[in-house]
This record gives sequence, structure tokens and C-alpha cells, in this order.
Amino acid sequence: MAVSFRRIGLVRECESPENPGGLEKRVALVPEDIRALVAAGAEVAVEAGAGEGVGFSDEEYLAAGARVESVKEIYRNKDLLIKFKGPAMESIPEMAPGCTLFCMAHFHSYPERAALLQKHRINVIAMEEVLESPKSQSDVRILGRVAMNAALTPIMDDNTIGGTRVRVLQWSPRLDAAIRRAGNRDPRTLDVLQGDSQYQELNKLGTEALYVYDSDSFVDEHRLLARLQQDGCRLFDLAQFEQEQGNDAVAAYRAQHPPHPFGMRRIQCLHETGRAGARYGVELLKQNKPDIDLRHAKVVVLGYGNVGQGAIHELNAQGVGCVNVLGRTHTMHGRIDYWLRGVDLVVNGAEQPQELRGLNFLVSNHHLETLVPDGSVVIDLVGGSPTNRSPVEAVLSCTFLTDPHFVYRGVTVSSLWGWPMMGMMRDTALRYSSQIRDVLLGPEQLISGLENMTPGVARALVCGPFE
Repeated sequence: MAVSFRRIGLVRECESPENPGGLEKRVALVPEDIRALVAAGAEVAVEAGAGEGVGFSDEEYLAAGARVESVKEIYRNKDLLIKFKGPAMESIPEMAPGCTLFCMAHFHSYPERAALLQKHRINVIAMEEVLESPKSQSDVRILGRVAMNAALTPIMDDNTIGGTRVRVLQWSPRLDAAIRRAGNRDPRTLDVLQGDSQYQELNKLGTEALYVYDSDSFVDEHRLLARLQQDGCRLFDLAQFEQEQGNDAVAAYRAQHPPHPFGMRRIQCLHETGRAGARYGVELLKQNKPDIDLRHAKVVVLGYGNVGQGAIHELNAQGVGCVNVLGRTHTMHGRIDYWLRGVDLVVNGAEQPQELRGLNFLVSNHHLETLVPDGSVVIDLVGGSPTNRSPVEAVLSCTFLTDPHFVYRGVTVSSLWGWPMMGMMRDTALRYSSQIRDVLLGPEQLISGLENMTPGVARALVCGPFE
């Protein structure tokens, strides 16, 4: 293995523009993954105390083959600096011109820092911009997609999708892709229900309702399916589809869909982001409305991508009776009013194109002032800054652990920078570390240097290249 980035420095998280108070304690690489870099031929230095915030001591890094350096030493004579969050402004002059910084850069959100990195000729690879290349899809994800296609085919054929209410009984990882496929087909409504829902709780029945479930995980303790069938509802079982057609359907999909040039983010905890945000939203809602019954609360999630799925997962686990999942047409100007009127909890996981940020708001201040009741909660999983606005207008900039939420006209709003910090620091540090190691040593071979970058990494070089 060619090692161009031979001298590597692992930097401790510190106070920075996106980490006020230095409350971000995660470390970008844990000792186990440092050991893999050393075995590959790299010389690794770790800033003293870098892993203490998530339970890894300097002694563990020494045992993994690294040396421990002070904050004054860590930036010197390094080919590659690895840090989780972006650097502090005062750290940038300490970096050697021509070295490479690998971190969550967020250039659009912090233009002054971006300009300073450019001025000091620091190559920056933004972790959040590194993509699979080519795109990879698991059989499980493809199964969910093709299964929902099969469930919706007769509805699409008779042109009634616009009046169909798709309802998923009990979220599960196997139904993740099915929910996404349903959202892309633009049904009248898309809901995720509790698996133990009782017949009298359901308000969508008849031929316009399609109930999707996975009998591998759904337990029909109330004999719900038989009653739904008697009412003329359409039923679809993912497990039955898998048994009868799964292998052939997945093989046919792969044959007809060659991989896209780029796929998902390689370094991410997006599902965990959604879970952490939704969990905090429920906590705030219970504080604001102590008598609320989550089983009957009005809860909406904007978007059904990676963070949206994490939110749906958590809300289902928290006991929310019905999670309304909103797609693009549901969030259009005027149409979203129906969903926000009287809502208890809004979780936004919907991105906006760069050119619309700051011009179009999915959840506007007018909505909060006129439709969303006092005491309700809005959780923004997307975030933004004054130069890169969030789709939630009240969010002028992300909130931080130092002050995680604010109140706008009686509505509690939170848009935390780094949602997994909310109770998931160690777990996500382990996951991020394994992903970073894999980008360095796995398919991308980033350790071999800038001149050998794969397309999925090359697109993430947001500053440079400088020699």
C-alpha cells in the first residue's frame, strides 16, 4: 500500500465556530483504528487528551502505536491532520502550508474560516462531502424498494395514487427503503403507525387505503389485518413478497439499474442524527405539554431520507401513534398549512437546494405565528447559518449544546449543530472512526495522497490543491 500521508496528526476537539464552549467531545479516530493506520506504515501523533471525552485514554493510543503530542506540537510537520469538527481560527496559522486537513469542513456555513484556510494554503477534504463512488446498494434496500413498487403498481396503473393513503404498520429497517419509494410516488398521505394499533384507532379505511407491513417483525395481536381486509383495504406483506419473488426481483433490479457514479455519504451518522433530534423533540414536547398523549399527538416529519428515517424510527419507538411523513408536494407553499395547523411536533429532515436557501422556507415564521400552537415543538435536523439558511425560517443559525433551543412566538425550536452529541457521543464516535479509517485504508485509499483521489473523494477537496 502506497502511503503518501505518512505523518498523521489526530487533533483534539476544541472550541471553534461550530463548537462553542468546546462541548463536542468526540474524537475522529479511536485507538483500534489508529492501530490499523500504524500497521499500514503511517506515523501517527495524537494530541494529548483527544479521546478522553468519549472514554479513550492517552495510554490506549500509545498502546496502539501512536505517540502523544501537545497542542503546540500536533500541527507541526504533518502531512495529514484529522479532526472531527472544523478547526479553531487560531489553529490555522499553526498548520504547515501544503498539508491536508480532513474534517467536517462546512465551507458554506463558515466563509471566514474558509478564506483563512485558503490564505494559508491548507488543502481541505470535507468529510461530509465524501461520497461512495460508485453507489452501492444492499439487497435489503433494493428489496424494500421493489416490494413497494409491486404494492403500488396496480394503484399507479389505475391512476389513483393521488388519492391513496399509504400506511406502514411498524417501522423497521427492512421497510426503510419501502417508505422512501412510497414517498417518491406522491400518495395522498404517507403514515407510519404503531404495530399494536387497534382497529378503532384507524381513520383511513376502504379501497383508498394501502396498509404495508413486514410479517417478519409485525405481530398482529389485535387481528387487525383481517378487519382491514373486510373493509376493502389493500394489504401488502414485505416478507411474503420476499419469499415469493424477492431473489428474482432484486436480481432484475440490479440488471436494469447499473450503479450511479456517486452514492451516499461515506462518513455520516445521519440515521442517528434523526433519532437524536426526534428524541429531544419528544422530551421538549412532554415538558411543554405534560398531559399530552403521544399516541394521539399530531406529529409530522418533513422528508424521508436518511435523517428523516432516523426520526421516523425514533418517533415510532417512542410510542407516537401516527407519524405523518411529508414529501415534496406536501411541503409546497399552501399545502403544508394543512399539516402544520394544530401540530404538536414537527421534525424537519428536508433539504433545500443551495439556490433556494434563504429564499424559500418550508416552515415559515408566519406558520409558527398563525398555525402552530403555543407549546408545540419544531426540531430542525438540517440546520444552517446566516449565509446558508435552514428551511425553518426561525432558525437564523444552528443552536449548540450551550443553549440547545429557543422559543419563537410560543413555539419551542431547536436546530442543534451535531445532533448525535445529544446522548450518542461515544456510539457515534466509534461509527465515525470506522468510516474514516475505511476511507483512508479501504476502497478510497486516501492515505495514498491527493494525486490518487477517487472521484468520491476528489469532489470533497473544497480547498486546494496546494503543494
